Amino acid sequence: MRDCGPLRDGGPLGLAGVALLLMAAGAGARPRPAVPGDQPRSNVVLVACDSLDGRLTFFPGNQTVDLPSINFMKRRGTVFLNAYTNSPICCPSRAAMWSGLFTHITESWNNFKGLDPDYVTWMDLMEKHGYHTQKFGKLDFTSGHHSVSNRVEAWTRDVNFLLRQEGRPMVKLTGHRKQFRVMEKDWQNTDKAVNWIKEEAVNFTQPFILYLGLNLPHPYPSPYAGENFGSSTFLTSPYWLEKVNYEAIKIPKWSSLSEMHPVDYYSSYTKNCTGEFTKEEVRNIRAFYYAMCAETDAMLGEIISALRDTGLLGKTIVIFTADHGELAMEHRQFYKMSMYEGSSHIPLLVMGPGLREQQQIPNVVSLVDIYPTMLDIARIPVPQNLSGYSLIPLLREKAESEVSPRGPRPSWVLSEFHGCNVNSSVYMLRTGKWKYITYSDGSSVLPQLFDLTADPDELTNLAIKFPVTVHSLDKILRSIVNYPKVSSSVHEYNKQQFIGWKQSLGQNYSSVIANLRWHQDWLKDQKKYENAIDKWLGK
Repeated sequence: MRDCGPLRDGGPLGLAGVALLLMAAGAGARPRPAVPGDQPRSNVVLVACDSLDGRLTFFPGNQTVDLPSINFMKRRGTVFLNAYTNSPICCPSRAAMWSGLFTHITESWNNFKGLDPDYVTWMDLMEKHGYHTQKFGKLDFTSGHHSVSNRVEAWTRDVNFLLRQEGRPMVKLTGHRKQFRVMEKDWQNTDKAVNWIKEEAVNFTQPFILYLGLNLPHPYPSPYAGENFGSSTFLTSPYWLEKVNYEAIKIPKWSSLSEMHPVDYYSSYTKNCTGEFTKEEVRNIRAFYYAMCAETDAMLGEIISALRDTGLLGKTIVIFTADHGELAMEHRQFYKMSMYEGSSHIPLLVMGPGLREQQQIPNVVSLVDIYPTMLDIARIPVPQNLSGYSLIPLLREKAESEVSPRGPRPSWVLSEFHGCNVNSSVYMLRTGKWKYITYSDGSSVLPQLFDLTADPDELTNLAIKFPVTVHSLDKILRSIVNYPKVSSSVHEYNKQQFIGWKQSLGQNYSSVIANLRWHQDWLKDQKKYENAIDKWLGK
């Protein structure tokens, strides 16, 4: 029998368990919208995972893998059909979520450059206004983290060389058919969150906000490629692989290498994806990734079950999202760092008291909306300078102008990328059926335009065919951000950061740079690559 509910006590709940869960939560009755002041403020639980493709939360993507906890949230609440990251990489995306500001405003350029450690987040404000606060697991929104390789690759992306920075994507099966705790660190953090709910939160007289950050379904490190390579291993156990519907797995279409957009080619090459892959290899990578998503879903289920067991579920708004998606070999790439749907489209589900049930919202939304939403829930005045807008009016079907002095939500979302594996700053405007992607200064690299209604796989670039549409969307984008100026600033930042790093190494520079993640390619012609960097620096 297929699992139909969140996990509990080490195994999945059956249909009877789901029925109990629904009854205990008061499912079936549509709660009236909450009026500020007439009832206690809701508790909030935010579960944020890493690298989950948002398209798996609705049809047809949801046909590929069994995600019972996500399905439970859809029945009890709302799924956003067009939620996006504001920057498809870990630290900058999380910086947007915790600050409520676009990437170019906080200057969270790469995984090394995020928010200052003392930045005032929505959680800080909620604590100040009487909420108990707790966080477990992956945060990753402040500066100074991730590997030296990761930051050097970002700084040197404008250098005229091509070096593989990752191991070839691969799969690895571990454990046995009854082993469901594969990503042990995530499970340990989930256990901590569950225990906190059951032992502490249940006794609070004031509301609480709980954050759980998961690393899954991010790929695992690839030690076979050497200690300085990244994470290109999709790892799972037979238990989770059985949750995947192999027949529903779509094998993505690829352009030939010669026809690829130049930035896509750079990304594919640096991610070690330009070699030959059989259909079976691609199918397995996608299947193992989906299985990792199923394990992630089970952790969400443990949190929901803990809230149910303590009688807190009906008093708590639960939010599930991710920092970005995972390409899983779409467009001949894995990882993220791309504006294609697999990378930029994120899950966003919300359920709780006063919110509508079984609702699918088509409006475009993004991670910067989390900040004002949290303040709205806590009845804290929302600052006017935020990039995001509260989701509460959409969740309660109120006229937005009634509750927001800023007026209605924009009909677009912005995403931008300035990090590694992409040799240009990238900007994406998503509005209506269109996705507009432009690069650098807006003229030196060919833009992309996709009609997501007619071409959901983003295989046909319409930028040349529809110049008027491109001009119109570019005008909107430039009204939001002076992106040529931002690109220039990032370019200069990268140079200055690299120069400072190089000087700090002194005579060790040649040895250190040769042994970063790109070491297998670098050591083939070390002098050539050092000269390319010198030329970039203007020497």
